[in-house]
Amino acid sequence: MGKVRTSVFTVSIDGFGAALNQSLEHPFGVGGLALPAAWFFETRTFRAMTGQDGGTTGLDDEIARKSMEGIGAWILGRNMFGPIRGPWPDDAWKGWWGDNPPYHTPVFVLTHHARPDIEMEGGTTFHFVTDGMLAALERARAVAGDKDIRVGGGVSVVRQFLQARLLDELQLVLPPVVLGAGESLFAGIDLPALGYAVVSHVASPHATHVTFARKAS
Repeated sequence: MGKVRTSVFTVSIDGFGAALNQSLEHPFGVGGLALPAAWFFETRTFRAMTGQDGGTTGLDDEIARKSMEGIGAWILGRNMFGPIRGPWPDDAWKGWWGDNPPYHTPVFVLTHHARPDIEMEGGTTFHFVTDGMLAALERARAVAGDKDIRVGGGVSVVRQFLQARLLDELQLVLPPVVLGAGESLFAGIDLPALGYAVVSHVASPHATHVTFARKAS
């Protein structure tokens, strides 16, 4: 069985994983785009994911590339799938990434509102799970086999998995960005009490990469 992990999850140095007021125009909240822009958007990995040539290599790109390897399923919160709240008005919205999302595996989207599966190009199928994160994790394990399950976010979903001690590994990226307000990743969470400890940290000119792992019970 593979790991359950959150990888290259970008957090401001004041602890916010997203800014406030997400919308179609502001997928990371107003001002939140500064988080991935600080280290990720110019990498070769991101540019390849978005159909562009070139891009930077080096530590940031290497970590981003490796984060996409060995994944058998994804779990996302609804805000990571799109900006729509409440009941789905129709089936028009199919995610932020266009017809060929970068997941290339089954993706289990946590939501309170049912919706038919969406099969996309490149092997991605979005499944909408209305009965909670444990049900999503069970379904993800059933399809992932020996590969990892990646919990992609957003902040509230990562927090829930941490609080339930369901993440084996949490890999954070901390660029020199201060948001001032937003969705706090660690507020009220005692990582040592939950069994998490830093197992590695390395810095590039653009960000510090910190990996936590959960101790075996």
